[in-house]
Amino acid sequence: MPVLLEAEKSNRVDPVTHTLTALALGRSGLNRFVPLATPMLVASSLAADLDWLSSLGGPRAFLLGNRTVTHSLLGTAVIALAVAAIFWRLRRKHATSPIRFGPALAICAIGAGVHLLMDLTNSYGVMLLWPFRRRWFAWDLVDTLDVAILVWLLLGLLLPLLFRLITEEIGAKAKRRGPERGAIIALVMVFLWIGARWAMHDRAIQMMGARMYHGDLPVAVGAFPEAVSPFEWKGVVETEGAIDVLDVPIGPQGVFDPTVGRMYFKPEASPVIDEARKSLLVKEFLEFARFPKATVQKTEEGLRFELRDVRFDTWMPGKPVPKVIVDLNSQNQIVDERLFFGPSLVR
Repeated sequence: MPVLLEAEKSNRVDPVTHTLTALALGRSGLNRFVPLATPMLVASSLAADLDWLSSLGGPRAFLLGNRTVTHSLLGTAVIALAVAAIFWRLRRKHATSPIRFGPALAICAIGAGVHLLMDLTNSYGVMLLWPFRRRWFAWDLVDTLDVAILVWLLLGLLLPLLFRLITEEIGAKAKRRGPERGAIIALVMVFLWIGARWAMHDRAIQMMGARMYHGDLPVAVGAFPEAVSPFEWKGVVETEGAIDVLDVPIGPQGVFDPTVGRMYFKPEASPVIDEARKSLLVKEFLEFARFPKATVQKTEEGLRFELRDVRFDTWMPGKPVPKVIVDLNSQNQIVDERLFFGPSLVR
Protein backbone atom coordinates (compact mmCIF):
# COMPACT_ATOMS: atom_id res chain seq x y z
CA MET A 1 0.00 0.00 0.00
CA PRO A 2 2.81 2.58 0.63
CA VAL A 3 4.00 2.23 -2.99
CA LEU A 4 0.43 2.69 -4.21
CA LEU A 5 0.03 5.82 -2.12
CA GLU A 6 3.29 7.15 -3.53
CA ALA A 7 1.91 6.52 -7.01
CA GLU A 8 -1.22 8.47 -6.14
CA LYS A 9 0.88 11.42 -4.99
CA SER A 10 3.13 11.39 -8.05
CA ASN A 11 0.47 11.36 -10.77
CA ARG A 12 -1.50 14.45 -9.82
CA VAL A 13 -0.84 18.14 -9.49
CA ASP A 14 0.54 18.82 -6.03
CA PRO A 15 -2.33 19.72 -3.62
CA VAL A 16 -0.24 22.66 -2.44
CA THR A 17 -0.41 24.06 -5.98
CA HIS A 18 -4.19 23.60 -6.04
CA THR A 19 -4.54 25.30 -2.67
CA LEU A 20 -2.34 28.25 -3.63
CA THR A 21 -4.27 28.67 -6.89
CA ALA A 22 -7.56 28.72 -5.00
CA LEU A 23 -6.18 31.30 -2.55
CA ALA A 24 -4.98 33.47 -5.43
CA LEU A 25 -8.37 33.24 -7.12
CA GLY A 26 -10.10 34.33 -3.94
CA ARG A 27 -7.71 37.19 -3.32
CA SER A 28 -7.92 38.35 -6.95
CA GLY A 29 -11.30 39.90 -6.17
CA LEU A 30 -13.81 37.07 -5.89
CA ASN A 31 -13.79 37.32 -2.10
CA ARG A 32 -15.15 40.85 -2.35
CA PHE A 33 -18.31 39.72 -4.10
CA VAL A 34 -19.31 36.49 -2.33
CA PRO A 35 -18.99 35.77 1.41
CA LEU A 36 -16.61 32.90 2.15
CA ALA A 37 -15.49 32.81 -1.48
CA THR A 38 -11.95 31.73 -0.57
CA PRO A 39 -12.99 28.74 1.61
CA MET A 40 -15.42 27.68 -1.11
CA LEU A 41 -12.69 27.89 -3.73
CA VAL A 42 -10.29 25.82 -1.63
CA ALA A 43 -12.90 23.17 -0.79
CA SER A 44 -14.18 22.80 -4.36
CA SER A 45 -10.63 22.76 -5.71
CA LEU A 46 -9.42 19.98 -3.42
CA ALA A 47 -12.58 17.84 -3.42
CA ALA A 48 -11.72 16.01 -6.67
CA ASP A 49 -8.63 14.50 -5.08
CA LEU A 50 -10.78 12.47 -2.73
CA ASP A 51 -10.47 9.82 -5.44
CA TRP A 52 -7.24 8.81 -3.69
CA LEU A 53 -9.53 6.75 -1.46
CA SER A 54 -9.71 4.29 -4.36
CA SER A 55 -6.18 3.23 -3.39
CA LEU A 56 -7.70 1.52 -0.33
CA GLY A 57 -9.20 -1.04 -2.71
CA GLY A 58 -5.84 -2.00 -4.18
CA PRO A 59 -4.01 -1.30 -7.46
CA ARG A 60 -6.85 -2.25 -9.80
CA ALA A 61 -9.41 -0.12 -7.95
CA PHE A 62 -6.92 2.73 -8.00
CA LEU A 63 -6.37 2.43 -11.76
CA LEU A 64 -10.13 2.48 -12.40
CA GLY A 65 -11.00 5.15 -9.82
CA ASN A 66 -8.11 7.57 -10.00
CA ARG A 67 -8.65 10.61 -12.26
CA THR A 68 -11.93 9.21 -13.58
CA VAL A 69 -15.22 9.97 -11.79
CA THR A 70 -14.18 13.08 -9.85
CA HIS A 71 -12.01 14.36 -12.72
CA SER A 72 -14.70 14.24 -15.39
CA LEU A 73 -16.92 17.08 -16.57
CA LEU A 74 -19.89 15.40 -14.87
CA GLY A 75 -17.96 14.82 -11.67
CA THR A 76 -16.73 18.41 -11.64
CA ALA A 77 -20.30 19.66 -11.96
CA VAL A 78 -21.43 17.42 -9.10
CA ILE A 79 -18.56 18.64 -6.91
CA ALA A 80 -19.47 22.28 -7.58
CA LEU A 81 -23.12 21.62 -6.75
CA ALA A 82 -22.32 19.66 -3.59
CA VAL A 83 -19.83 22.14 -2.13
CA ALA A 84 -22.06 25.10 -2.99
CA ALA A 85 -25.05 23.38 -1.36
CA ILE A 86 -23.08 22.75 1.84
CA PHE A 87 -21.93 26.37 2.19
CA TRP A 88 -25.36 27.69 1.23
CA ARG A 89 -27.04 25.44 3.79
CA LEU A 90 -24.69 26.57 6.55
CA ARG A 91 -24.85 30.30 5.80
CA ARG A 92 -28.14 30.96 4.02
CA LYS A 93 -29.68 32.59 7.12
CA HIS A 94 -26.61 34.37 8.44
CA ALA A 95 -27.58 37.69 10.00
CA THR A 96 -24.98 39.91 8.30
CA SER A 97 -23.56 38.00 5.32
CA PRO A 98 -25.92 35.30 4.05
CA ILE A 99 -24.83 33.18 1.09
CA ARG A 100 -27.09 32.87 -1.93
CA PHE A 101 -26.97 29.58 -3.81
CA GLY A 102 -26.42 31.06 -7.29
CA PRO A 103 -23.23 33.02 -6.47
CA ALA A 104 -21.97 30.15 -4.31
CA LEU A 105 -22.43 27.74 -7.23
CA ALA A 106 -20.55 30.09 -9.56
CA ILE A 107 -17.61 30.29 -7.13
CA CYS A 108 -17.50 26.52 -6.62
CA ALA A 109 -17.68 25.94 -10.37
CA ILE A 110 -14.59 28.13 -10.76
CA GLY A 111 -12.71 26.22 -8.06
CA ALA A 112 -13.63 22.75 -9.35
CA GLY A 113 -13.12 23.77 -12.98
CA VAL A 114 -9.65 25.21 -12.38
CA HIS A 115 -8.65 21.97 -10.61
CA LEU A 116 -9.73 19.98 -13.67
CA LEU A 117 -7.86 22.30 -16.03
CA MET A 118 -4.66 22.07 -13.98
CA ASP A 119 -4.79 18.27 -13.88
CA LEU A 120 -5.28 18.25 -17.65
CA THR A 121 -1.94 20.03 -18.06
CA ASN A 122 0.20 17.06 -16.95
CA SER A 123 0.80 13.74 -18.66
CA TYR A 124 -1.15 11.27 -16.48
CA GLY A 125 -4.45 12.48 -17.86
CA VAL A 126 -8.10 12.56 -16.80
CA MET A 127 -11.13 10.66 -18.07
CA LEU A 128 -12.89 13.87 -19.05
CA LEU A 129 -16.02 12.39 -20.63
CA TRP A 130 -16.73 9.67 -18.04
CA PRO A 131 -19.14 7.83 -18.00
CA PHE A 132 -20.19 8.50 -21.59
CA ARG A 133 -16.81 7.78 -23.13
CA ARG A 134 -13.84 5.97 -21.61
CA ARG A 135 -11.12 8.10 -23.16
CA TRP A 136 -8.17 9.70 -21.39
CA PHE A 137 -7.22 13.32 -22.09
CA ALA A 138 -3.83 14.87 -21.24
CA TRP A 139 -2.09 17.98 -22.54
CA ASP A 140 1.48 17.02 -21.45
CA LEU A 141 2.44 20.64 -20.69
CA VAL A 142 3.82 20.71 -17.14
CA ASP A 143 5.13 18.24 -14.61
CA THR A 144 2.92 17.16 -11.72
CA LEU A 145 4.95 19.52 -9.52
CA ASP A 146 5.95 22.56 -11.56
CA VAL A 147 8.45 24.73 -9.69
CA ALA A 148 7.75 27.86 -11.75
CA ILE A 149 4.02 27.74 -11.03
CA LEU A 150 4.67 27.33 -7.32
CA VAL A 151 7.09 30.25 -7.32
CA TRP A 152 4.70 32.61 -9.14
CA LEU A 153 1.84 31.76 -6.82
CA LEU A 154 3.93 32.14 -3.67
CA LEU A 155 5.36 35.47 -4.85
CA GLY A 156 1.93 36.78 -5.76
CA LEU A 157 0.50 35.84 -2.37
CA LEU A 158 3.39 36.66 -0.05
CA LEU A 159 5.15 39.69 -1.54
CA PRO A 160 2.17 42.07 -1.11
CA LEU A 161 1.95 41.06 2.55
CA LEU A 162 5.66 41.70 2.97
CA PHE A 163 5.39 45.11 1.31
CA ARG A 164 2.45 45.98 3.57
CA LEU A 165 4.48 45.13 6.66
CA ILE A 166 7.36 47.28 5.41
CA THR A 167 5.15 50.29 4.62
CA GLU A 168 3.42 50.03 7.99
CA GLU A 169 6.80 49.85 9.72
CA ILE A 170 8.00 53.07 8.10
CA GLY A 171 4.67 54.80 8.70
CA ALA A 172 3.56 55.01 5.06
CA LYS A 173 0.04 54.25 3.94
CA ALA A 174 -0.34 50.72 2.58
CA LYS A 175 -2.13 50.21 -0.71
CA ARG A 176 -5.50 48.57 -0.14
CA ARG A 177 -5.51 46.73 -3.45
CA GLY A 178 -1.94 45.46 -3.20
CA PRO A 179 -2.82 41.82 -2.29
CA GLU A 180 -5.47 41.75 -5.03
CA ARG A 181 -3.05 43.00 -7.66
CA GLY A 182 -0.38 40.55 -6.53
CA ALA A 183 -2.80 37.63 -6.88
CA ILE A 184 -3.93 38.79 -10.33
CA ILE A 185 -0.32 39.15 -11.52
CA ALA A 186 0.50 35.66 -10.19
CA LEU A 187 -2.45 34.10 -12.01
CA VAL A 188 -1.56 35.92 -15.23
CA MET A 189 2.05 34.70 -15.00
CA VAL A 190 0.89 31.12 -14.43
CA PHE A 191 -1.33 31.42 -17.49
CA LEU A 192 1.54 32.81 -19.59
CA TRP A 193 3.91 30.09 -18.34
CA ILE A 194 1.49 27.33 -19.33
CA GLY A 195 0.95 29.06 -22.68
CA ALA A 196 4.71 29.16 -23.28
CA ARG A 197 4.99 25.47 -22.47
CA TRP A 198 2.12 24.74 -24.85
CA ALA A 199 4.05 26.41 -27.67
CA MET A 200 7.21 24.47 -26.74
CA HIS A 201 5.26 21.23 -26.58
CA ASP A 202 3.86 21.78 -30.07
CA ARG A 203 7.37 22.52 -31.32
CA ALA A 204 8.69 19.27 -29.82
CA ILE A 205 5.85 17.28 -31.42
CA GLN A 206 6.56 18.86 -34.82
CA MET A 207 10.28 18.10 -34.56
CA MET A 208 9.71 14.42 -33.75
CA GLY A 209 6.94 13.95 -36.28
CA ALA A 210 9.08 15.27 -39.14
CA ARG A 211 11.88 12.65 -38.76
CA MET A 212 12.47 9.04 -39.77
CA TYR A 213 13.30 6.41 -37.14
CA HIS A 214 15.18 3.29 -38.19
CA GLY A 215 13.85 3.83 -41.70
CA ASP A 216 10.23 4.13 -40.59
CA LEU A 217 7.88 7.08 -40.20
CA PRO A 218 6.31 7.56 -36.74
CA VAL A 219 2.75 6.38 -36.21
CA ALA A 220 2.44 8.19 -32.86
CA VAL A 221 4.55 10.73 -30.94
CA GLY A 222 4.37 12.24 -27.47
CA ALA A 223 6.36 14.99 -25.75
CA PHE A 224 6.51 15.05 -21.96
CA PRO A 225 7.72 17.95 -19.80
CA GLU A 226 10.68 18.35 -17.54
CA ALA A 227 9.98 19.91 -14.15
CA VAL A 228 11.72 23.26 -14.65
CA SER A 229 12.89 24.15 -18.15
CA PRO A 230 10.34 24.52 -20.98
CA PHE A 231 13.20 23.85 -23.41
CA GLU A 232 13.89 20.27 -22.25
CA TRP A 233 11.40 17.55 -23.12
CA LYS A 234 11.29 13.77 -23.18
CA GLY A 235 9.91 12.34 -26.38
CA VAL A 236 8.29 9.00 -27.13
CA VAL A 237 8.05 7.91 -30.76
CA GLU A 238 6.19 4.81 -31.90
CA THR A 239 6.87 3.22 -35.28
CA GLU A 240 5.61 -0.03 -36.78
CA GLY A 241 8.34 -2.08 -35.14
CA ALA A 242 9.64 -0.15 -32.14
CA ILE A 243 9.14 2.54 -29.50
CA ASP A 244 11.90 5.11 -28.86
CA VAL A 245 12.42 7.34 -25.82
CA LEU A 246 14.44 10.44 -26.74
CA ASP A 247 15.75 13.71 -25.37
CA VAL A 248 14.14 16.60 -27.25
CA PRO A 249 15.95 19.91 -26.61
CA ILE A 250 14.15 22.75 -28.36
CA GLY A 251 16.05 25.75 -27.01
CA PRO A 252 18.27 27.96 -29.16
CA GLN A 253 21.34 25.84 -28.33
CA GLY A 254 19.65 22.44 -28.48
CA VAL A 255 20.15 19.91 -31.28
CA PHE A 256 17.63 17.09 -31.65
CA ASP A 257 19.22 13.78 -32.64
CA PRO A 258 16.60 11.08 -33.42
CA THR A 259 19.27 8.37 -33.40
CA VAL A 260 20.19 8.83 -29.73
CA GLY A 261 17.85 7.32 -27.18
CA ARG A 262 16.42 4.09 -25.83
CA MET A 263 14.71 1.79 -28.30
CA TYR A 264 12.26 -0.97 -27.43
CA PHE A 265 11.41 -3.48 -30.15
CA LYS A 266 7.80 -4.58 -30.31
CA PRO A 267 7.31 -8.32 -29.87
CA GLU A 268 6.03 -10.34 -32.79
CA ALA A 269 2.47 -11.62 -32.67
CA SER A 270 2.17 -14.93 -30.81
CA PRO A 271 -0.46 -17.14 -29.12
CA VAL A 272 0.88 -16.02 -25.74
CA ILE A 273 0.24 -12.35 -26.47
CA ASP A 274 -3.15 -13.11 -28.00
CA GLU A 275 -4.21 -15.08 -24.92
CA ALA A 276 -2.88 -12.45 -22.48
CA ARG A 277 -4.82 -9.72 -24.27
CA LYS A 278 -8.04 -11.56 -23.38
CA SER A 279 -7.43 -10.68 -19.74
CA LEU A 280 -9.90 -8.09 -18.43
CA LEU A 281 -7.07 -6.43 -16.50
CA VAL A 282 -5.00 -6.11 -19.69
CA LYS A 283 -7.99 -4.63 -21.55
CA GLU A 284 -8.52 -2.09 -18.77
CA PHE A 285 -4.84 -1.17 -18.79
CA LEU A 286 -4.80 -0.75 -22.57
CA GLU A 287 -7.63 1.78 -22.25
CA PHE A 288 -5.30 3.83 -20.07
CA ALA A 289 -1.92 3.25 -21.75
CA ARG A 290 -0.80 5.54 -24.57
CA PHE A 291 2.41 3.76 -25.56
CA PRO A 292 1.92 0.14 -24.41
CA LYS A 293 4.96 -2.13 -24.53
CA ALA A 294 4.65 -5.89 -24.02
CA THR A 295 7.40 -8.36 -23.13
CA VAL A 296 7.26 -12.13 -22.76
CA GLN A 297 9.65 -14.13 -20.55
CA LYS A 298 9.98 -17.80 -19.69
CA THR A 299 9.33 -18.91 -16.11
CA GLU A 300 9.52 -22.25 -14.32
CA GLU A 301 5.75 -22.70 -14.67
CA GLY A 302 5.38 -21.37 -18.21
CA LEU A 303 5.50 -17.80 -19.55
CA ARG A 304 5.12 -14.33 -18.09
CA PHE A 305 3.51 -11.48 -20.05
CA GLU A 306 4.36 -7.99 -18.80
CA LEU A 307 2.71 -4.81 -20.05
CA ARG A 308 3.72 -1.26 -19.22
CA ASP A 309 3.26 2.21 -20.67
CA VAL A 310 6.53 3.60 -22.09
CA ARG A 311 5.17 7.10 -21.42
CA PHE A 312 6.20 6.61 -17.79
CA ASP A 313 9.81 5.86 -18.74
CA THR A 314 10.08 9.65 -19.06
CA TRP A 315 9.31 10.15 -15.34
CA MET A 316 12.00 10.77 -12.75
CA PRO A 317 13.67 7.56 -11.51
CA GLY A 318 11.90 5.92 -8.60
CA LYS A 319 8.39 7.23 -9.29
CA PRO A 320 5.91 4.35 -9.04
CA VAL A 321 4.30 3.49 -12.37
CA PRO A 322 1.64 0.90 -13.21
CA LYS A 323 2.47 -2.45 -14.79
CA VAL A 324 0.39 -5.52 -15.58
CA ILE A 325 1.76 -9.03 -15.22
CA VAL A 326 -0.03 -12.09 -16.57
CA ASP A 327 1.32 -15.57 -15.85
CA LEU A 328 0.46 -18.40 -18.24
CA ASN A 329 1.09 -22.13 -17.95
CA SER A 330 2.69 -24.34 -20.58
CA GLN A 331 -0.67 -24.60 -22.40
CA ASN A 332 -0.82 -20.78 -22.70
CA GLN A 333 -3.68 -20.58 -20.20
CA ILE A 334 -3.87 -17.64 -17.79
CA VAL A 335 -3.18 -18.76 -14.23
CA ASP A 336 -2.57 -15.39 -12.57
CA GLU A 337 -2.91 -11.70 -13.39
CA ARG A 338 -2.09 -8.66 -11.32
CA LEU A 339 -1.50 -4.94 -11.53
CA PHE A 340 1.18 -3.34 -9.41
CA PHE A 341 3.09 -0.09 -9.17
CA GLY A 342 6.82 -0.48 -9.63
CA PRO A 343 9.61 2.11 -9.97
CA SER A 344 10.02 3.95 -13.25
CA LEU A 345 13.08 3.26 -15.38
CA VAL A 346 16.20 5.41 -15.24
CA ARG A 347 15.86 8.33 -17.61
